[in-house]
Amino acid sequence: QVQLVESGGGLVQAGGSLRLSCAASGRTFSSYCMGWFRQAPGKEREFVGAITWNGGNTYYADSVKGRFTISRDNAKNTVYLQMNSLKPEDAAVYYCAADRYIERVSSRGNPGYWGQGTQVTVSS
Repeated sequence: QVQLVESGGGLVQAGGSLRLSCAASGRTFSSYCMGWFRQAPGKEREFVGAITWNGGNTYYADSVKGRFTISRDNAKNTVYLQMNSLKPEDAAVYYCAADRYIERVSSRGNPGYWGQGTQVTVSS
């Protein structure tokens, strides 16, 4: 069982940066692949990025590639999403997700565990 709690959301101007954090409970965090998804009002939830259990591989949606970076600190049971050069279209509720399989936290995946989400608002 994994419980996920996101933090770090807020209001930022276009072009600015935010770093989201996702703290996980449990002693097996290092065995889970982690993903970030987002959902804007009136839109379907979409994949943002994912990272393998050891941080060795990362994957990104084309819309955020080059601007967002996923990282993890297994000693702190935390995964991060550094978001730079934010655009108004990045505004959404951002969700952290976990699963033992990278495919399930990647695009079109169905992760086993979800956080409650954190709001990101980008003003133009």
